[in-house]
Amino acid sequence: MQVIIDLCVVPMGVGVSVSRYVAACHQIFKKAGLKTQLHAYGTNIEGDWDLVFAAVKECHEHIHQMGAPRITTTIKLGTRVDRMQGIDDKINSVLNLL
Repeated sequence: MQVIIDLCVVPMGVGVSVSRYVAACHQIFKKAGLKTQLHAYGTNIEGDWDLVFAAVKECHEHIHQMGAPRITTTIKLGTRVDRMQGIDDKINSVLNLL
């Protein structure tokens, strides 16, 4: 099943800046072949359910290996079975109305 998630991973106990952790996770998602789109407070990720969530797990493991003792993560997700719809489709459907 295809899924689109909005992921916000927040390493705790590592200081104020988290950009290096975001970049590390972004590399994991790209290595997994997932479509991603960064935004100001997270990352949209599109792909097969199992691949997406395996990459999220790998992201957590990697951030812990980078020294973060704790991570809090927020995930919003959506699936469709009536038709294929990706990140770009969702954005374009709104932009076409503007």
